[in-house]
Amino acid sequence: MPEPKTKLKGGIAYLKELDTKNRMASSKAASKLKVIVFLGTVRENRVGLRVAKFMQKQLEKRNYEVEMFDPLEMKFPLLQKPVHFYGPERTGAPQWLLDAEKKYPPALSNMLDHFPGSIFSYKPSAIVCYSPGIYGGMRAAMALRPLLSEMGTLSVSNIFGIPEVHKALDEEGVPKNDHMEKGAGKLLDQLDWYTTAMKNHRNTAGVPQ
Repeated sequence: MPEPKTKLKGGIAYLKELDTKNRMASSKAASKLKVIVFLGTVRENRVGLRVAKFMQKQLEKRNYEVEMFDPLEMKFPLLQKPVHFYGPERTGAPQWLLDAEKKYPPALSNMLDHFPGSIFSYKPSAIVCYSPGIYGGMRAAMALRPLLSEMGTLSVSNIFGIPEVHKALDEEGVPKNDHMEKGAGKLLDQLDWYTTAMKNHRNTAGVPQ
């Protein structure tokens, strides 16, 4: 905790923060949280696999039960109609869906489309994006966010973007710089909080019917 904040507020704020962290840790120990990592690329020599391996390790360090959905290994068949019922001209399709269709990885959207939205509802999500360039895949992330919202799995506010991904991770997902674990940590801090909060509330109050 930064020095100026702790000096003025004394030990009370610090103890409250410790109490919150301890309760969250106790809750996680009692019931292991589960997460699915959706890998959204099927390209040859895909660097996205490095990112998926890295994030899997970071999640497992936090005691998550991690399952990876890899479209190359699981062989998701293509749906008959990628954008439902709008025809070849996409007549009447909402603009965000048309934009998303062009921008985010088709392997990712194809996987998500195989499941009813109800299984994602009232569960948080987090976006990790990357590119060989300097923008870290943020355009794809912006296209994906409204889709996740429509499915009922709101993404946390932080987006972990990885620019020049080939320089950031080796083939086994081992980070090559300090930014990787720090960036993942900020994202997962938010995901931890929302996951625990939503799970607790689903258990005590259920979900709207």
